[in-house]
Amino acid sequence: QVQLVESGGGLVQAGGSLRLSCAASVRTSRTYAMGWFRQAPGKEREFVAAINWSGELTNYAYSVKDRFTISRDNAKVNLQMNSLKPEDTAVYYCAAGELIGPSANRYAYDYWGQGTQVTVSS
Repeated sequence: QVQLVESGGGLVQAGGSLRLSCAASVRTSRTYAMGWFRQAPGKEREFVAAINWSGELTNYAYSVKDRFTISRDNAKVNLQMNSLKPEDTAVYYCAAGELIGPSANRYAYDYWGQGTQVTVSS
């Protein structure tokens, strides 16, 4: 069983930056890919970014590419978010799964955190 706890959300003005972190209860580096997803009110949960178990491979949604950067160490995954836009407002969820690659498919992940709110004002 893997428990995930997100932190770092908050309120920021458009154009600002935030850094989200996700701490895992167990060492996830050996077999787990890690991902970030987000869900805005009234919308489906959508893929944001993912990183494979070794940190060598990453995958980004088109809407965040070149603005967001995902990284990891053994037990933590981070999401650096720059040039934030109001449309980035959502609850952000960390996910872990025994995957080969950095999947964008939310159903491929086995464990989820409780989420952290990110609000970007215009």
